Amino acid sequence: MGRDTIADIITSIRNADMDRKVTVRIASTNITENIVKILLREGFIENVRKHQESNKYFLVLTLRHRRNRKGTYRTILNLKRISRPGLRIYSNYQRIPRILGGMGIVILSTSRGIMTDREARLERIGGEILCYIWGVLPGMKEQKWIHEGLITESLPNGMFRVRLDNENMILGYVSGKIRRSFIRILPGDRVKIEVSRYDSSKGRIIYRIRNKDSNN
Repeated sequence: MGRDTIADIITSIRNADMDRKVTVRIASTNITENIVKILLREGFIENVRKHQESNKYFLVLTLRHRRNRKGTYRTILNLKRISRPGLRIYSNYQRIPRILGGMGIVILSTSRGIMTDREARLERIGGEILCYIWGVLPGMKEQKWIHEGLITESLPNGMFRVRLDNENMILGYVSGKIRRSFIRILPGDRVKIEVSRYDSSKGRIIYRIRNKDSNN
């Protein structure tokens, strides 16, 4: 099986970001150049330049960072490979996933080239889902969304399975305020759950909706 170039560059960028490196060098190919252009345009990297060494071309990426009162720190950049050489994943434009409510992006390979999920929906074309990208960009503040949903199952260690009104299933845990108020959460209860944009697979249950609240 051939080498997975996309997985290689995703791993290189992720490792450099975790190690708080300022730059990372990746091989320059048509597909990597197109992906890097999207990363630059969407604000996930600071800059990119092409570098030649021994008749080979490389892309040198400058990772984004931000400052706080304690000094400089790197952004947390998350990249996830989806379609692989041994298992291709395709989607039409209507079924392309939305990453963290639209805060992340999906990169697709389509008949019209490499593009983001937003561009694919506008063009009304599907394609191969190459990867998901999301992260904390400079200037972004911690932001969470409040959803309503139904408790479908009680799990060990104070966890619950929650079906949101948009039909997504996530894991929920009870907030400290609900615990202190001795409010019982049971299957069949409707609740409000706070979900971080950085991890949409679980959330914090902050309110149990009473029957009269849900009827209004």
